[in-house]
Amino acid sequence: MTPAVRYAVADGVATVTLDRPDARNVLSPESLPPLLAGLQQAAADDSVRVVVLAATGNTFCAGADLRAAGGSDAGAFSGSGPALLVEVLETLLDHPKPTIARVQGHVAGGGNGLVAACDLAVAVENARFAFSEVRVGVAPAVISVVCLRVMPPREAAELMLTGERVFAERVLRAGLLTAVVEADALDATVAGWVDQLRLGGPQAVAATKALLRRVPAMDRDAAFAWTSELSATLFGSAEAAEGMAAFVERRPPTWAPSPPTTSR
Repeated sequence: MTPAVRYAVADGVATVTLDRPDARNVLSPESLPPLLAGLQQAAADDSVRVVVLAATGNTFCAGADLRAAGGSDAGAFSGSGPALLVEVLETLLDHPKPTIARVQGHVAGGGNGLVAACDLAVAVENARFAFSEVRVGVAPAVISVVCLRVMPPREAAELMLTGERVFAERVLRAGLLTAVVEADALDATVAGWVDQLRLGGPQAVAATKALLRRVPAMDRDAAFAWTSELSATLFGSAEAAEGMAAFVERRPPTWAPSPPTTSR
């Protein structure tokens, strides 16, 4: 049987691919554990600088496996499915490496949560999105935690309450995506972000991710106290010493790829 999720690392990029196109890459007891394992493996691998969440077929992710949820194993699914999804979303939110959602196809239900939990997300212009939960008698409960942190309330209310299926440009305006591109520009967009992200120090990028996650939820005094301590730690680190030396010496720091040479 073809695995539900594939994991590969090349040139500092870990690609975690949902690979059940025949089942529209649904979130199921077969796909969620390997998806979680891939994300955890990328977090623990020092050679990985960026994580790309991808999929195969014409659907990025159709959300929960409704056949399992509504069948004879419904009780088991309702117990394990949401809990596993929470683990996946928390792992994405807390991931020390930048995460990119490469959305090559349609998205529904819980798939919106995967997109929202990534740091950057690009979709092809003909992809369609739907918060389809209300139309099958449930609510976008778990994924609301990640979606509502990036979506304005009025936008979220319209899309989540109606369950309307809309094109990628609509959810771009609603804050769910970073960019929408033509299909032939999808990989170039991801590659461009990867190149930019690898120019930053690994420790600095992880710290910036922590800032983006924690500071908005802090009161001002707590935020200044924590960030001043973090700043002092970073300025005193070996990574900062290398980065500043590289800047003065006009060379790439050790963590960044060297620029291509031009032959004459």
